[in-house]
Amino acid sequence: MKITILDDYQNVVRTLDAFKKVEGHEVTTWNDHTKDTDVLAERLKDTEALVLIRERTPLRAPLITRLRNLKIVSQRSVYPHIDVDALTARGIVLSSDMHAGKPSNATAELAWGLIIAAIRRIPQEAARLKAGQWQGSVGLGLRGRTLGVLGYGRIGKVVAGFGEAFGMNVVAWGRDGSRERAQADGVAVAESRQAFFEQCDVISIHVRLKPDTRGMVTSEDFARMKPSALFVNTSRSGLIAPGALEEALGRGRPGMAAVDVYEEEPVLGAKHPLLHMDNAVCTPHLGYVERDDYEWQFSSIFDQIIAFAAGKPINVVNPEVLTK
Repeated sequence: MKITILDDYQNVVRTLDAFKKVEGHEVTTWNDHTKDTDVLAERLKDTEALVLIRERTPLRAPLITRLRNLKIVSQRSVYPHIDVDALTARGIVLSSDMHAGKPSNATAELAWGLIIAAIRRIPQEAARLKAGQWQGSVGLGLRGRTLGVLGYGRIGKVVAGFGEAFGMNVVAWGRDGSRERAQADGVAVAESRQAFFEQCDVISIHVRLKPDTRGMVTSEDFARMKPSALFVNTSRSGLIAPGALEEALGRGRPGMAAVDVYEEEPVLGAKHPLLHMDNAVCTPHLGYVERDDYEWQFSSIFDQIIAFAAGKPINVVNPEVLTK
C-alpha cells in the first residue's frame, strides 16, 4: 500500500523497531506541518493509508472529499480532529486503537517533571545561570503539600501515585466515575469543587476534551486557588475557558502554571501569551513524545494498516463502512 505519515516532526518514525512492520509498502513521511487543504490534497493525492500522529493535523470534509485513493486512516487514541461522517460517506475506514487499560506513563511523567520544574523554578534559574547570574528566587518543596488530581483516570491515577511517593497529600475531584475510582484506590476526594480549588497547592488536570468538558475550568475556579499554587495542564487547552489561565496568572491566583498544550498547535514564533509570562513553564506538547510510547503507538498504527491490507481490519471506528 501507499502509506503517508504526516507531522513526523523529529523524523523519528523510520528509526523505530515498529517501522519494520511496513517493509514492502511504499511509505512517505512529512516532517513539516501544514493545515493548508490545497497543500495536503496534493501531498496525499496518491495515498491509500494515511497515518496521523495524534491530533496534529485536522482531517475534515473539504480535504477528505479530495482524497480519491484513500482507503484507511490509521491512528491511535481519540479523534476529535477527524470528520468521521465524511470518512464514512466516502467509504474510508478509520482505525484507532484507544489503548484501553494502558496508562500513559509518558504523559504522567512529563506532568510530574513540569510540577518539579515549575515549583522549584528550574527553567528560570537555569536561564539566570546561563546569563552569568546566580540564585534569584526561592522555590517550594512538595512534601506535606496537597496535590489535586482533576480527573482520576488512567493518567490521573499515575500522577496521584507520584504525589504519594513524594509525600504529598493527594486529593481527587471530577465526575462521579472519577471520584468513585479515587475512593476505590484509597485516594481522598474533596468535599466539593470549590474546596478542591481552594485547598490544593498543585492541581494537575487529566480530563478528555469533549463538547461537555470544553471550558470546564473557569476564571472563578482559578480565583479560588492560593497565590502560591501551581496549575498544570498536560491534557488539552480547550478544557480551560479561553484566556482564563493567562488572566488568572496576571492576577496572581494561581501563582504559577505549567502547560504542555495549546488551542492552536504547533505554536511557532513564540506567539502565545503564556510564553512571555515568568510564572509559566511551557513545553511544546511533549506528553506522549517519548520513544517507548512511540514504539507502542506506531506498532498499533501499523498493525491496523496491515490488518486492513489483509482484509481483516481491526479497531474500526466506523464499522458501517465494512458493509458497503
